[in-house]
Amino acid sequence: VQLQASGGGLVQPGGSLRLSCTDSGRTFSRYGMGWFRRAPGKEREFVSFIRGTGDREYYADTVKGRFTIWRDSAKNTLYLQMNALKPEDTAVYFCAADSRTHGFSTWYQRPDEFEAWGQGTQVTVSS
Repeated sequence: VQLQASGGGLVQPGGSLRLSCTDSGRTFSRYGMGWFRRAPGKEREFVSFIRGTGDREYYADTVKGRFTIWRDSAKNTLYLQMNALKPEDTAVYFCAADSRTHGFSTWYQRPDEFEAWGQGTQVTVSS
């Protein structure tokens, strides 16, 4: 899997952005995929995750109700729709993928459990 993230930019508080993450490989549906972010001076943190089958999504409490994750297998693309953006959403956003079996149910919240990463796209929320 080779991931390419895009869609970041500068947006005012309350605005929206849609991030995309394209997989140039041919095994897209085998991977659970997630979004993480890293704000200046902070550790990388979990944002959202979707199963390989696309039948279940998970969100960090800080973005629940504002962000939506989905995947389009026909386009080998993962999306993150971000609405009602806040200044504290400012960060570099990364997409990640993993196909392995994990021994605990919340593995997707941990960056070190993912085997492949995109390069990151900057999201800045500011007036």
